[in-house]
Amino acid sequence: MDHFEYRNGELWCEEVSVSNIVETSGTPAYIYSAATLLEHYDRVEAAFDALDPLICYSIKSCSNLHICRLLAEHGSGFDVVSGGELVRALEAGADPRKIVFAGVGKTDEEIHRAIDARIGWFNIESEPELENLIDIAKSRRVNVNAALRVNPDVDPKTHRYTTTGTRETKFGVDLERARRVFDQYGRQDAVLLTGIHLHIGSPVNSVEPYVRAITKGLDLIESLRGDGFKIDTLDIGGGFGAHYRASEAPPAVRYAEAIVPLLEGRNLRFIMEPGRSIAANAGILVARTVYVKQSGERQVLIVDAGMNDLIRPALYEAYHFIWPVQPPDGFVPVGRGEDVRFPGTVQMDVVGPVCETGDFFAKDRALPPTQRGDLIAVFSTGAYGFVMASHYNTRGNPPEILVIGDSHRVIRRRETYDDLLAAERL
Repeated sequence: MDHFEYRNGELWCEEVSVSNIVETSGTPAYIYSAATLLEHYDRVEAAFDALDPLICYSIKSCSNLHICRLLAEHGSGFDVVSGGELVRALEAGADPRKIVFAGVGKTDEEIHRAIDARIGWFNIESEPELENLIDIAKSRRVNVNAALRVNPDVDPKTHRYTTTGTRETKFGVDLERARRVFDQYGRQDAVLLTGIHLHIGSPVNSVEPYVRAITKGLDLIESLRGDGFKIDTLDIGGGFGAHYRASEAPPAVRYAEAIVPLLEGRNLRFIMEPGRSIAANAGILVARTVYVKQSGERQVLIVDAGMNDLIRPALYEAYHFIWPVQPPDGFVPVGRGEDVRFPGTVQMDVVGPVCETGDFFAKDRALPPTQRGDLIAVFSTGAYGFVMASHYNTRGNPPEILVIGDSHRVIRRRETYDDLLAAERL
């Protein structure tokens, strides 16, 4: 699953003990495993090898320049959803031809920047966006490639905030409308509308929704081809699951076993946009226990990380496995997830210092006895962790640390109070 494991009673990342890392970095801190990132990327690439995939890592999941550079050097393309993410991808050394630009609200400035960079594709989300892109391309006398994002009306049964492929959503256009978009705009040559983009949501821990979405997408493609439109690209988006509760996410090869047979021989360039499945299990958030207090019948573990550092539990009611970095004797877990049980654990709420009741990482969780100063690890935070951090309560963002084998380095320093006030000191 990843390269975090307990050895001799303490947590290690690859060949470095986590306690040694935070001894110099302090807490809270995000720690990433390079080996896990690349291993998960390689699994996706190998699983879909028969389709010669263009893998466009979803920068929004974990956007640190050093991680993007690691993946770019490994051959990855990138899925970006803003001008800022485009700048990150280019600075990380991405091949612009391997960049797809999605997002419902692309501004003129962002579009011009993407055209200047000569990116591979725009993923179009609406008729007004397409009309604007056509106008800009014509004014600049350039041709750009585009795929139309189509909602196949498939419910992936994930959180309502991350479901994106149903009929009523802000993303893309429905199947019926897609036909009209091609009829109206598919024959002009400023924006070459030659692709279909699907993205049904995340995390999707089942293969079946992809099969239904892709089948509908292929029906649309064959119908469009029958009407004379050149459709040469299918981008199935991302959304593959990651392990949060134990081993709930199918391996990449399981998705591929169902998807590859649908697409072989279709004469389509195949693009995919994994993010969570590459990055989630490659990172942990380490925090230090500040206080342990009693609140009614419940014990409350107060740590120095908060919802401003990791908002997923507060925002999505997301589950993350939590355990001490150096658990007491007899409490070293063999696996991770909800099924980890030990006699002698204590039911606790794990909360942060932010002044919100929603500032928590776990409620009523069975954990080993914990004392002030103990380090705890919040697992599977490599995706949608640091990237969603805020400065709420004027709290600086934690550092990000990358482990490669037996070495580690800071890839984003801890923010200072001066950093937080700099933009306001006019």
